[in-house]
Amino acid sequence: MTGCGVYSFNGTNIDPAIRTFSIQTIQTTAPNAPAFLTQRFTEDLKDYFQRNTSLKLVPRDGDIQFDGSIVAYDYAPAAIQKVNNVDLAGSSRLTIQVKVRFVNSKDEKASFDQVFQSFGDFPSTQDVAAVNNDQTAVRKITSNVITDIFNKSVANW
Repeated sequence: MTGCGVYSFNGTNIDPAIRTFSIQTIQTTAPNAPAFLTQRFTEDLKDYFQRNTSLKLVPRDGDIQFDGSIVAYDYAPAAIQKVNNVDLAGSSRLTIQVKVRFVNSKDEKASFDQVFQSFGDFPSTQDVAAVNNDQTAVRKITSNVITDIFNKSVANW
């Protein structure tokens, strides 16, 4: 079996010249995002790349580089229902948007600036403080964003 040498069974399409990656702290600029989100999102992004590639994490100037910020953390009614002729939220939606700048030092055409977004729906009886305290709920949403970042940067999806 011969080929170009950049395909792997985990779905990545990484040029063999790329050996390192760096991820700067993903800051939070969304005013209502919980304080823990900056650190957790950054570490989860690093962990995802370490688990799914053979690239080495370096503090800065990796062959591929990521930086960005969490720009939106919005909790709002998602499904309006009429109850006794009054409009009430049937569910609420948490939407998280992350703006990412990706630099591929080996192939500048692969670099991008993009906003990634995901959301989760919750019972209308659950307020944003309860959602923030549910570590798995927020992590499900951020893991979708991380998967999208990974796919766009190294899986070419």
